[in-house]
Amino acid sequence: MRLALLADIHANRLALEACLEHAQARGAERLVFLGDYVGYGAQPNEVLERIQAEVSRGAIAVAGNHDQAVADEQESMTTDAETAMAWTRGQLGREAREFLASLPLRFEDGPRLYVHASPQTYPPWLYIREGRDARRALEASRAQMVFCGHTHVPALHGITATGQLVSFKPVPAVPIPLPIHRRWLTVVGSVGQPRDGHPGAAYAMLDTASSELTHFRVAYDIQATATSILQAGLPRALAARLRKGF
Repeated sequence: MRLALLADIHANRLALEACLEHAQARGAERLVFLGDYVGYGAQPNEVLERIQAEVSRGAIAVAGNHDQAVADEQESMTTDAETAMAWTRGQLGREAREFLASLPLRFEDGPRLYVHASPQTYPPWLYIREGRDARRALEASRAQMVFCGHTHVPALHGITATGQLVSFKPVPAVPIPLPIHRRWLTVVGSVGQPRDGHPGAAYAMLDTASSELTHFRVAYDIQATATSILQAGLPRALAARLRKGF
């Protein structure tokens, strides 16, 4: 089965649609959404409507910290993120709020574990920025493969049978074999707000038959998305960072 893995959409409808179209063209058979559907962007309702529709057709979805912050105003965020979240709360209706509140923090799918940030539960929103973070995360789970988002930067980490940690910076469109004698953690990057210096929307696809993972970057209309942020009265920095991918 080919699984499309998408995280950190952040109310960016055009980036989401571009990634879904790209994944469909490459034979995606199931979608997995790894959290943070709202926040930062100006199209939270449109994004949630699409994700709800995909979940009704069998997609998997877990909650991210921005999704939980819709109901929890104590969630600690940067100033711009808090401004965007306050605006988002005013946009969402009851159905959207109930959908976000219903999402689990983790989903186990055979040998695969899907989370937003890390399998570690205290605190729940740890960033996996380097190898030692990935090692701790893998040690907190028994899954053979862990897939997450949260950092907005694509990465792949593995632990060998002898306990050696190996880390990779994925190259877009280049398949990476994931041997089953190793355990793996993949950060799939961000659909709606990349932070690795590349403005293209990021997602990954796993072929479970061949045990190969491929990361992709997809072009979308960044200018239109940035304009929608400015027109909504959201912080200008949230529009500017889309163009920079940082």
